Amino acid sequence: MVNSSKPTNRLINEKSPYLLQHAYNPVNWYPWGEEAFTLSKRENKPIFLSIGYSTCHWCHVMERESFEDEAVAALLNRWFISIKVDREERPDVDHMYMAFCQALTGSGGWPLTIIMTPEKKPFFAGTYFPKTEHHGYHGLMELLEQVGTLWRTSENKLRESADQIVAAVQSGLALPKKASTPIDNSQNTSDSNKAWEKDVIDKAYAALEQNFDPRYGGFGRAPKFPSPHTLTFLLRYAENHPQSNALAMVRKTLNGMARGGMYDHIGFGFARYSTDEKWLIPHFEKMLYDNALLALAYLESFQVTHSPEHAKVAQDIFTYVLRDMTSPEGGFYSAEDADAEDQEGKFHVWTPQEVEAVLDMETAQKYCSVYDISAKGNFEGKSIPNLLQGNIHKLDQESSLAEVDVIKSLESARQALFSAREKRIHPHKDDKILTSWNGLMIAALAKGAQVLGNKTYLEAGEKAADFILTHLRRVDGRLLARYREGDSAILGYLDDYSFFIWGLLELYFASGKPLFLQTALLLQEEQDRLFFDTQRGGYFLTGSDGEKLLFRPKESYDGAIPSGNSITTLNLLRFGQLTGSKYWKEKAEQQLLDFRTVLEAHPSGYTAFLQALQFALHPTQELILAGSLDSEELSMMRNLFFSEFRPYASVLYQEGSLGELVPWIENYPLASDQTAAYLCQNFTCQQPVYEVDQFARLLEQF
Repeated sequence: MVNSSKPTNRLINEKSPYLLQHAYNPVNWYPWGEEAFTLSKRENKPIFLSIGYSTCHWCHVMERESFEDEAVAALLNRWFISIKVDREERPDVDHMYMAFCQALTGSGGWPLTIIMTPEKKPFFAGTYFPKTEHHGYHGLMELLEQVGTLWRTSENKLRESADQIVAAVQSGLALPKKASTPIDNSQNTSDSNKAWEKDVIDKAYAALEQNFDPRYGGFGRAPKFPSPHTLTFLLRYAENHPQSNALAMVRKTLNGMARGGMYDHIGFGFARYSTDEKWLIPHFEKMLYDNALLALAYLESFQVTHSPEHAKVAQDIFTYVLRDMTSPEGGFYSAEDADAEDQEGKFHVWTPQEVEAVLDMETAQKYCSVYDISAKGNFEGKSIPNLLQGNIHKLDQESSLAEVDVIKSLESARQALFSAREKRIHPHKDDKILTSWNGLMIAALAKGAQVLGNKTYLEAGEKAADFILTHLRRVDGRLLARYREGDSAILGYLDDYSFFIWGLLELYFASGKPLFLQTALLLQEEQDRLFFDTQRGGYFLTGSDGEKLLFRPKESYDGAIPSGNSITTLNLLRFGQLTGSKYWKEKAEQQLLDFRTVLEAHPSGYTAFLQALQFALHPTQELILAGSLDSEELSMMRNLFFSEFRPYASVLYQEGSLGELVPWIENYPLASDQTAAYLCQNFTCQQPVYEVDQFARLLEQF
C-alpha cells in the first residue's frame, strides 16, 4: 500500500493502475508524452524508459529495490528523464521497444528497461536489474552511473549507436512485397495451389509433436505456458488427421493444467504459467486473456471428447470471471496480482493447520490428502492445492468412489475454504477494462453459451459488448482501448478491433441477434480503413490516426495472445462465408498469401494464424435456421448443432432482417409457424427439416 502522505510525481494524474503504483516513488516519473520528450531535448538528457504492468511480479521487485530507493532516484532525477509506460495501455510502445531489446540481447521480458536519446532512439536495453550487482546481474546503480558518464563524455557515439540499432531493426521488420494473385480455395483450386498451405500445417504439427512433453503435457521445458491457441490448432489437426497424436497431446496438456497448481482449485481460474514442468508451481498472477483463451480450449475439447471434466473447468473459469473480474457495468477487469502482502502466492497457499481451522478433522485430513497439502509443503514451506500427486487414486480404491465423485464429495469443503480465504488480504486487482481482452472473454462466454446452453454466459457476453459499444466507442465509431473510473482513452489498436469483432461474431452465432453481425461488419470496414497496409499487406498494430513512432508495428506471431492479424484472417474468412461476398473472401485469401513467408519460416509459432489456414482449406459448412429467435425448436436445433465440434461451420439466422447484409438469405423464406433448418456445404443446401429429431438425424451425416 502506498503512503498518501508521501510526495507524488506526475503519475498521480494517470488512470493506469501500473502508473499509479509508481506515483509515490521518489523518481521523478513522467508518463509517455510530449512533456517528457520536450524536457529531454531542452535539457539534453537521455530518457530512462521503464515498461511493465500492474500485476508483474518482477516489476514489483524492481520498484521495491530501486524505484523506491532515494539513491537510485537521485541518479535518475539528476541525469535522466524517466518515463513509465503501462504495456497493456500502450502495446504499440511496448512492442516497438521489445523488438529493440530482443535484437540487442536475444531475449525480452518485463520490466523492460530502455535507455534512449531524446528522439526516442534506444542505445541500451534490458529487463530486470537489481539495485546493485548481484549474482552476476548488473546493478542498476552502476548502469546509471556508466550511462550518465558516457552521455556527458561520448554523446555522439551513443547517438550513432542508437541510429545503427534503429536502422537494423527497421530493416528486418517489413513483410515481403505484397503478393498480387489471390488463391481461390472454394472452387476449382488445384492441389498444387494448396500444397504450401498443407505443408505449413503439417510442419507445424511435426514441430509441436517433437517438442511435446509426453510425461506431463505441454511443450518444451519449464517454464511452461498454456498456449491455448496451440491446443485449438491441434484439435483441428486431429479432426483432419484422426490417426495422429494431436488429440492425445491436447488431452494430456489440458488434464495436466487442470490438475496442477496453475489452476486455482479453491477459487477457480488459471494463473499465468507454470514455473516447473509438472504444472505444479504457478506464477500466481491471473490474466483475463489467459482465462478467456483457456475456456475456449476446454470448451472445444469438450465438444470433441465429451469429457465432463473439461466442461467443468470451463464453467469454473466463468464462475471466477463473473464473480471476481466483472465490473458492475458489465466490463471485465484485466488481471489479479501474483503478490499479496509483498509475497508471491501468499493468498493461495495453505498449511494443514489452516485447513483444519476451517473444516472438521476428518474432512480436513481427506482434503489435505487429496489436494497434496502437507506439513512439508510444496512451495516455500506451504502447499499449493493440486491433484498431481495421485493421492486421489488411493482414496478411490479405499472408498470405491470414482475420482469425480471424490471431488464432488469435497465441494462443501472447497466452499468453506474459499470463504475462509476471502478473509485474507487479496492480491491487487488491475481494474482497468481493455477492449481487446474483453473481446476475448466475450468470445469465450458466447462459446460457452453455444456449447453448454447456459443463458447466463450469453447475457454476460452481451452486457460486456454493450459496455464496450457504450463506453469504449466514440460518437464517430472509433474504438478506444482502455476504460477506468469513468475515463475512456487511447485510440484502439488492431487487437481491440479484431478480438472484439471475434466476440461479436460468436455472440451472433449464440443468439441470432442481427445487431452483432451488423456491428461486426461495420467495425471490420473501419479496421480496414485505419489499419490495413496497402503497400505490403497485413494490418498494422496502430491506426493511421495514431501516434507516429519510430516505426509502425505489425505483428503476426502468436505469443501469449494470438496476433490481431491471425484473428483478423479468421474473421475475414467468416465474413466471406456468412455474407457470400467475394470482397471478404478475397481479402482473407490475400491475407494468407501476404504472411506466407513468415508462416513457412516458423509454422509452430503461428498456430492461431494456421487455424485460419485450416478454415480456408476446408469446405464451407453453414447452418441456416429460419424462424423466430424465440422458438423452442430453433433453440433445441442450435443446441444440437453446437454439441459437436464443428470448427469450420457458421450459423445464420433467417429472422427477416438480414437481407441487405446477406442477400442470399432471402432464398430461405420464413414460415409462419415453424422453424426450418437448412444444412449446407459450399452454399449448396439439403432439403429443409422442421422437426428436431429429423434435424438430429441429418446432423449425423454432416
